[in-house]
Amino acid sequence: MKDLLRRRILTASGKKKADVVFKNAKIVDVFSHKIIEGSFAVDNGRVAGIGAYEGVLEVDLDGRYVIPGLIDSHVHIESSHVLPGNYARAVIPHGTTTVIADPHEIANVLGEEGVRLMIDASKGIPLNVFFMIPSCVPATSFENSGAKLTAGIIDSLMEEDTVLGLGEVMDFPALLAAEPAMLDKLHTALKRHKLIDGHGPMLVGRNLNAYAAAGVRTDHECSTVDEMDERLKNGMYVLLREGSAARNLEALLGGVTPENSRRCAFCTDDRQPEDLLELGHIDNHLRIAVRRGIDPITAVQMATINSAECYRLEDIGAIAPGYYADFAVVEDLKNFNVVSTYYRGKQVAAEGKALFSQKSFVVENSGKSVHVKDFTADDLKLKLTSDIARVMRLRSRSLFTEMVQRKVHQDEEGFFQYHRELDICKLAVIERHHATGNIGLGLVENYKLGGGAVASTIAHDSHNIIVIGDNDEDMYAAAQELIRVGGGITLCSENRILKTLKLPIAGLMSDRSLEEVYESLREMHEIAFEKLHINRDLDPFMTLSFLALPVIPEIKLTDMGLFDVTKFAFTDISV
Repeated sequence: MKDLLRRRILTASGKKKADVVFKNAKIVDVFSHKIIEGSFAVDNGRVAGIGAYEGVLEVDLDGRYVIPGLIDSHVHIESSHVLPGNYARAVIPHGTTTVIADPHEIANVLGEEGVRLMIDASKGIPLNVFFMIPSCVPATSFENSGAKLTAGIIDSLMEEDTVLGLGEVMDFPALLAAEPAMLDKLHTALKRHKLIDGHGPMLVGRNLNAYAAAGVRTDHECSTVDEMDERLKNGMYVLLREGSAARNLEALLGGVTPENSRRCAFCTDDRQPEDLLELGHIDNHLRIAVRRGIDPITAVQMATINSAECYRLEDIGAIAPGYYADFAVVEDLKNFNVVSTYYRGKQVAAEGKALFSQKSFVVENSGKSVHVKDFTADDLKLKLTSDIARVMRLRSRSLFTEMVQRKVHQDEEGFFQYHRELDICKLAVIERHHATGNIGLGLVENYKLGGGAVASTIAHDSHNIIVIGDNDEDMYAAAQELIRVGGGITLCSENRILKTLKLPIAGLMSDRSLEEVYESLREMHEIAFEKLHINRDLDPFMTLSFLALPVIPEIKLTDMGLFDVTKFAFTDISV
């Protein structure tokens, strides 16, 4: 350590040549909010200094801008459907060098084994992957998940070097009630002086005060400026989200001011392959922010140093002496087209292409996470006691669903019957972890499906099988296809499987490249829109995956039944 420190001092003072000197650059200084024109030296993976230096290698940047490596302050890598190495190959060409990952999805399927899988799979790749240990596995007691993370397990996982704290506390009722199990989990983080992430979309007033007082320091669930302001007032960081299903960035940028911007950061939360490859990653946030009138350097701060300071990462997020040389070279501060990305001073991406390979990583017990008790199509029949039913109405570009009452059709025995003139489909959540036989049934409006069914083993947060359709036969066939392949996403029509994306790793991820997964999804999107006539204002698969999440208002469906999130209690379908 002393030898490295001596080398750092000698290089920074100009007494020793640096490994590399980058010349003719416009350096974005996130501390002074200025552009510095000139050179900077990199040695042993860190920035030695800014100014005139000599290097063993010298690189002319031709007057391009240099920004710190971008940081995603909250992401579930599993939503990309690929392992961390292939995920890195997708985001690094967009200038991202750090992500704060919450392996909540795989933890709900495989528990501690899943978390350690993600940690191990993140080693040895040119991307800083830090972890927040999931706090809510299961997310609530109103659904069956594949595993449980107790305070004891969380405590042991906190010992990992890359773990920064406790993941999003979605079960805020347990926190507000000071339930012992939740207190134990919070204490595991606080006693180690680690961070606690939040997830409190409905919290206001004293309840929000209590949430912050418990040590929660972030929230990525704001959808309005008022929510954002209240959290900032309570000393929290607000993570402005632009994902695939939830896109809150533009709405929240209206509340960003010179005074509060340093408490705001960017995150994706959940971003699918299509968006990663077509829109980009945090560079997309930068483009949106500048287009919406945010000062470019302020936007860069929100994409870099703000996240680093929030998560107490003291040596990333800036181009300054002693900081890791993680940075991106961009053409301008408007479009943020990334020319090249550097990690620890080495070029790892250029002209949109990763310059490294995915390391070999073998996942044990692949494809063995789907365990369903035998059932028939008749088990999907929905008996109603009234022709007025509570229906889940979908909103475009939002995770929120409205609880509405609609007149529906019934057959002579009182079972729900799909009617082509009414935009109401049946939804089923089939427990797939312990073969309990649980099947929750509900109704959905504004998905606009006709002539088949869609099913997935991605169903936040417990990831049971979720299937939507206009007839029981196709719904049954789709569910059986997922059982057969060990998890994934599938489309069915007229009792025929149209296409399936296999996701053998916990029913969430593939071991293929992101480009290969994207190509399969692209074909499936076309089938969903053209053959099944699904609402084009929705992402058919991401939207479906959130309809089982009983912590996002107003109404959701779990394997245990229809759930009123505003009352935090189950409710009847029939009115």
